[in-house]
Amino acid sequence: MDDNEIDQQIEDSMEALAEARARLAEVPAEVVVVNHAMGLYELAAIHLTSAPANLGAAALAIDALACLVEGLGERIGPDQAVLSDALSNIRIAFVQVKSSTD
Repeated sequence: MDDNEIDQQIEDSMEALAEARARLAEVPAEVVVVNHAMGLYELAAIHLTSAPANLGAAALAIDALACLVEGLGERIGPDQAVLSDALSNIRIAFVQVKSSTD
């Protein structure tokens, strides 16, 4: 690969990044935060259901989710109740998995 091809790839990557940033800027922040919160929920669930369960990793993901849900409260927007329920459910699942492994 020569320098011109490398420069073109860099330029193409920078354009793609600028387009992605522009699209993301159009999305309400609440939507992005909720998406990330659900990702933390999924991460906790993955670690709880792995064999063997990775309780340390699950606890970290649950605690991070709690920071968002409890720390931001109603600022999260209309999905706050759903996230609160999800947090409660994953906490219950954690306790059940932990008690079954003790």
